[in-house]
Amino acid sequence: MVAAGSGGILVDVGSKCEGIIPEAELGRLDPALKACLKPGATISIYVVDPEGPDGRPILSIARAQAEQGWTYARSLMESGEVVELTVASANRGGLIVYLGGLRGFIPASHLSPSRHIPRISDPACLKALSQLVGASIRVRVIEADPDRNRLILSERAAETRSESSILDSLQEGDIRRGRVSNLTDFGAFVDLGGVNGLVHISELSWNRVDHPSHILRVGQEVEVLILAVDRERGRISLSIKRLRPDPWAALAERYQVGQLVECRITRLTQWGAFACIVGDEEIEGLIHASELDGMLDDETRALIRPDQVLTLRIVRLEPERHRLGLSLRQVAQWEEAPPPGGPEVLGV
Repeated sequence: MVAAGSGGILVDVGSKCEGIIPEAELGRLDPALKACLKPGATISIYVVDPEGPDGRPILSIARAQAEQGWTYARSLMESGEVVELTVASANRGGLIVYLGGLRGFIPASHLSPSRHIPRISDPACLKALSQLVGASIRVRVIEADPDRNRLILSERAAETRSESSILDSLQEGDIRRGRVSNLTDFGAFVDLGGVNGLVHISELSWNRVDHPSHILRVGQEVEVLILAVDRERGRISLSIKRLRPDPWAALAERYQVGQLVECRITRLTQWGAFACIVGDEEIEGLIHASELDGMLDDETRALIRPDQVLTLRIVRLEPERHRLGLSLRQVAQWEEAPPPGGPEVLGV
């Protein structure tokens, strides 16, 4: 760069010649780049017209950046390299990202099947896509056409290329870091660097989880334990909760049958009520309907409600099966010894 004038910026392009970047283009440049345009600075330019109206070449910084971007995009397309980009925005057809200063598009049909994005004809599609704004996404360039100004990328293609080699590197029992890529009613999908594994809702926490979105968010980094790898079907089973100690393992050391405990009601069902131990909330047990003085009818439901704290008696303890039987009826009836047997404890 030589100097700034009223008509634009003069640039020495060699051959004893100076070209000009029109002032109109300067107003469209990024402020940070514009601040770097000082006499003596070296910049990349594109020759728009080798002989302008006054005989000087007309130059462009924006066109130079675009050309560099297209060159980079074409090299990625030819090599098949996978790149990680940030989702800038979403529309009904897909996601907008930026690669080398170029605006790229990821069609909804080219997103990973694990994201369970609805069809674009579904009104819920835009909402699902909007939830990905700001998240990182691994993609491959599948079309780079500067003449048509088309830059198309695909997450599906990125997964296909890298999935096989990544699956081969995963072993049961491995601990890996990944990024939450999608949340569903039945669990959370985690991107392990090119392949997605599923953390079933039952493997998220030792505590009860009503929906994965209550404890995780899309884009969040998490540590997971690999439970199983099905290479033929391309499925990976993961766990988050098993990276923490099993609270049931030492349950018999802390509690015994016949003991009275303070519990908080967590939910009501047709066969009884579930309650967690206060101060030990990861331990949830069942108060069978027969331990509530009969079936859980409307009258009983009016007396027992979620979040209510009650004193209950432990009537069955099965740590190895993660089952705990509780009783409200036997709090007053139990005297010196527990009655034989007891109600069958359903799965907790």
